[in-house]
Amino acid sequence: MLNIAIYDMDKTITVAPTWTAFAVGAAPKWRLALLPLAGLATAAYGAKLIDRARLKHVTQRLLLGHTLPETRANASIERFAGRVAVFPGAEARIAADRAAGYRLVMATASYRFYVTAIATRLGFDDVIATNSRDSTGGSVRAGIAGENCYGPAKLRMIEAWLAEEGIAREDAHIRFYSDHVSDAPALDWADEAFAVNPHAPLRALAKLKGWTIIDW
Repeated sequence: MLNIAIYDMDKTITVAPTWTAFAVGAAPKWRLALLPLAGLATAAYGAKLIDRARLKHVTQRLLLGHTLPETRANASIERFAGRVAVFPGAEARIAADRAAGYRLVMATASYRFYVTAIATRLGFDDVIATNSRDSTGGSVRAGIAGENCYGPAKLRMIEAWLAEEGIAREDAHIRFYSDHVSDAPALDWADEAFAVNPHAPLRALAKLKGWTIIDW
């Protein structure tokens, strides 16, 4: 039996959401003048006029441009990964799962191009994340390739990863950690579900389902 521990990232491991902070930090100074437009896009999402994938695309296009050159992307990613604040309790639990022989997987809606550096620093073995559109020479192109790794799509991407790795579901014991009710499909699917720092909807669901609640 293969033991696998799958962690959401934003506000499960990291103290704060990461995408906007990364985009603002990586943006050329003149593009910061476009922040009010990004705010309008966020408001449109709140009003359900656009979905999360579209919001992510719009904010990336506004703050990072159509294409973020490789040199700037790499420098921004390494700088950001080095300063991301992580819950000490999350670090301790990751270390405990590693010591217990669990394969560590990060599954997040954030973009793979910067998440991988954070996951590597934390000792994760694998990353399942939102992919960005391919561009030449290692640069980062605005837009999502495939699905936004969020909600039911996250579970589909986890199942696709298991298939790619040749792991049969019945041959794996899986733990899943998340702070948000959007991950209910994956939490329900896992053998062990952990609601971490849960917001009110997830806390209520966790109590109903009998999932373990953890506050780092």
